[in-house]
Amino acid sequence: MKVCIGLSGGVDSSVAALLLKKAGYDVFALFMQNWHDTEGTLHGDCEWEEDRFVAEMVARKIGIPFYFVDLSEEYRKRVVDYMFDEYSKGRTPNPDVLCNREIKFDAFLKCAEKLGADYVATGHYCRKDEIKGADGKPVYRIFAGSDPNKDQSYFLCQLTQAQLSKALFPIGDILKPEVRRIAAEADLPSADKKDSQGICFVGKVDLPVFLQQKLKPAEGDVVEIFDSYYGNDSHYRYVAETLRSLAAEGRSDDVRLITDYISEDKCHDSSQESPAEPVFSREKVAALSDEQLMRLAAPFHYDIDFETETYRSGKKHVKKTRYKENPYGKIIGRHDGAQFYTIGQRKGLNIGGHKDSVFVIATDMVSNRIYVGEGHTHKGLSRSCLMISSEDIHWIREDLAMEVGEIRRYRVRIRYRQPLQDAFLIRRPCGLFILFDKPQRGITSGQFAVWYDGDEMLGSGVIAE
Repeated sequence: MKVCIGLSGGVDSSVAALLLKKAGYDVFALFMQNWHDTEGTLHGDCEWEEDRFVAEMVARKIGIPFYFVDLSEEYRKRVVDYMFDEYSKGRTPNPDVLCNREIKFDAFLKCAEKLGADYVATGHYCRKDEIKGADGKPVYRIFAGSDPNKDQSYFLCQLTQAQLSKALFPIGDILKPEVRRIAAEADLPSADKKDSQGICFVGKVDLPVFLQQKLKPAEGDVVEIFDSYYGNDSHYRYVAETLRSLAAEGRSDDVRLITDYISEDKCHDSSQESPAEPVFSREKVAALSDEQLMRLAAPFHYDIDFETETYRSGKKHVKKTRYKENPYGKIIGRHDGAQFYTIGQRKGLNIGGHKDSVFVIATDMVSNRIYVGEGHTHKGLSRSCLMISSEDIHWIREDLAMEVGEIRRYRVRIRYRQPLQDAFLIRRPCGLFILFDKPQRGITSGQFAVWYDGDEMLGSGVIAE
């Protein structure tokens, strides 16, 4: 059986290639170049050339053929242009997920097949197996990697059964330190190479500079939202009252509106635990109308008018204009374009004078405003429900796809490395709603919500507004 290893020059794909070779497969390496531009990148020019050089040395060390393919045009059309388009709409895409769906297991796979490959292997930390479906045909399953600190299944959440049928993940059941040890013992040139960071095949970037290749800067206001805003906001009251009304018997005290999340490294890792008893009643959730669910899943939209007043300043009583004090918010700065910011972001705001960190809680592309709040427990950072439109629902396990009207309990994450969260999935004609037991920090449109049954990843979808 002939296997093409996508050799990137990193230690993970290098060890994957070595293991395949030792297992007796007919292995060849294929290095793909996906990006030429260096504008906005934070590393030196021609980083891909160094990666190719290391990959070629690894292939020579292992004793497998080495090939090169330039997929930069496909990558630009199918990943980068998508990124620019999403950011221009005020959404935050995940290019790594798209890269796997559109490039590694599509364009790259087709190139490998032309070279005679039966399978494509990568250095992803995830596992795959095959079972027989009800119709007797094979069903391919994908599981989280054995190393909880390196599980990369999230990035493969958009793969299809056809793509999985051609995929191999040789290091999915190995811990990262073991991968490093194997590489060192085999004296592979990539043994001490640092893990890649940033956008898939682009690298670490200064995102605003990178996006300004196509998106023009446009100055706008940074508006801080005070806690007092929510006491007068009908949407916040609706969400609070609805969530409390959904509480399961004896669980009303467990209904929360604000997350205790700080960061992926500082929150409790529940990924290896059994699913908890639901905070919300299944029967009450099922009784919600589509309209109620859509209201529950809607993000906050801020609408504050700031009135001006004139005053005289200094010895010469120069006439000046200032904003009147507003009990609900304050204009505290300027930004270069709402499209350059994302929900939950705190870096790059350049705003001082606060005791706690300031976070982006909303962006408005029409008014070109970004809204911020102070502190991890700011009400605007937390949401308990999200929606995925029908056309954006993707089931890896097509045989387990939910029917309209169904409600199931799964564990969900809304970003890579986030510990799995207990939630109800509710299928309605307009889409799929995910109601979390605990409020989530920074739910962001354009990102992917991914659901699991135990260790098995079943499906995913793009988070709607």
